[in-house]
Amino acid sequence: MTENAIYVYQSIARAVCDHDVGTMFGLMGDANLFMIDHYVRGCGGRFVPAAHEGSSVLMALAYAHVAGRVGVASVTHGPALTNCVTALTEGARGSIPMVLLAGDTPVVNPHHLQSIDQRELVKATGAGFEQMRSPETATRDVARAFYRARVERRPIVLNMPADFMWCEQAHERAVFEVFDAPGYVPEGDALDRAIGMIASAKRPLILAGGGACGARDQLIRLADRLEAPLATTLKAKGLFGGHPYNMDIFGTLSTPAAYDLIARADCLICFGAGLHDFTTDRGKLLKGKRIVQIDMDARAIGKNIHPDAALVADAGLTADNFVHWLDEAEVPPSGFTHELDIPSLTTHPRDQRGKTSVGYVNYIWALEELEKALPKNRVLVTDGGRFMTEVWCRISVSDPRSFVVTANFGSIGLGLQEAIGASVAAPDRPVVLFTGDGGFMMSGVNEFNTAVRLGQDLIVIVCNDSAYGAEHIQFRDRKMDPGLTQFNWPSFAEVATALGGHGIAVSSADELGGALDAIRNRNRPVLIELRLDPNDVPRMRI
Repeated sequence: MTENAIYVYQSIARAVCDHDVGTMFGLMGDANLFMIDHYVRGCGGRFVPAAHEGSSVLMALAYAHVAGRVGVASVTHGPALTNCVTALTEGARGSIPMVLLAGDTPVVNPHHLQSIDQRELVKATGAGFEQMRSPETATRDVARAFYRARVERRPIVLNMPADFMWCEQAHERAVFEVFDAPGYVPEGDALDRAIGMIASAKRPLILAGGGACGARDQLIRLADRLEAPLATTLKAKGLFGGHPYNMDIFGTLSTPAAYDLIARADCLICFGAGLHDFTTDRGKLLKGKRIVQIDMDARAIGKNIHPDAALVADAGLTADNFVHWLDEAEVPPSGFTHELDIPSLTTHPRDQRGKTSVGYVNYIWALEELEKALPKNRVLVTDGGRFMTEVWCRISVSDPRSFVVTANFGSIGLGLQEAIGASVAAPDRPVVLFTGDGGFMMSGVNEFNTAVRLGQDLIVIVCNDSAYGAEHIQFRDRKMDPGLTQFNWPSFAEVATALGGHGIAVSSADELGGALDAIRNRNRPVLIELRLDPNDVPRMRI
């Protein structure tokens, strides 16, 4: 080896560390094992091994969300990358910045058994693709992948041919600065039109989405100035916790009283919210209202609902600018908050303790009890399934970063992997996962032991109705036999115990008390299996 030269696999590992990456998730194979080995042994990084390649991407996505950093994972080529398709799509749909260091088969062997067109595969997911062009450009290609992940806010797959790894190359540090200063509100007709609509509103309402989570104080200041209630989309859940006029989630997940209040509003001021069908109840909640939309991403403006006024601008700076001009014009507050009955706006209908069939626990009642018993400093992760909308409504979080939604692609079976990633990002906090029986069987079983091996403070609630619920409802609605959607699963509580955790089955109201005691006295991952009547699980609120 020539002086100052190192192998490319070592240079890639060092380049990752140059981006202040202390944790990498992944699964080793031919094209990435030496890079991962050097990342750990030569660079002092932490490698979290997953049981499945897709799991490593999901772990990195949750890590990115909770830690507020670019997540990093690594897999090898061919079938390893195809195993990541759903996870990459989830990340792309969720606008989550991460880098996947993916091996590729040797350039010199186009007939390799595991060779596929990895660029075309990645493009189909909505993730970005960055090719490692040569051994000489390796560190700049790594830097380009990290830059794009931050700027484009989606997963970027860095394609690394296996035959580059043992080439010799001098390491050159490369980190590309991201120019991410917030954009100021433009002057002109668009601004005047937006302020005019807000100033003339009698019942304004402020809605914050995931793109406005960094502007809490400014949005509250605007709400107080207007005397307007505050609401969030699902992804911003918890943003306005503690504010006296916080009405929580806007849309199909609202309480009946909040839904009625939204109908009475005459102007919605929307910050960083996409206004999709679930938020707007397929447009019903926007009828008869003026819509002002503010978003840093011009592509989000009018994507689902065309607004009456819009600004491509930073949420916090725009809110401050609105307050300034309202004060300049001496516009009086609306007084809308004087009409609010906050307890009714935030209280969802409840159910009775014993209102269910023998051998099952009442789901709504169990959620209310879990809300009181679960650790208050929790990170909440939710899988997909028909039971999940009730969790979103009834289980609280302290702030949006403490809430991980895995429903960007409508998949089930992503929750446990993301719960592990969230726990790595927040090791001093308990992580609570709600998942369904189908989702847990799909992917939870193969990663629960990963949480055990890592010694994580993880509480898993499996909502077991022994069925694929969304399909079960469709059969019943058409008065057809739902039997093909039902399953005789093994005991998830026993499976969790066999995998090294502590499993508890709950099939009655009386048994829930023992499960709550296990939460308080936990010393390893806990799994609580709520056995639910498949004919008595609430419908999804969509």
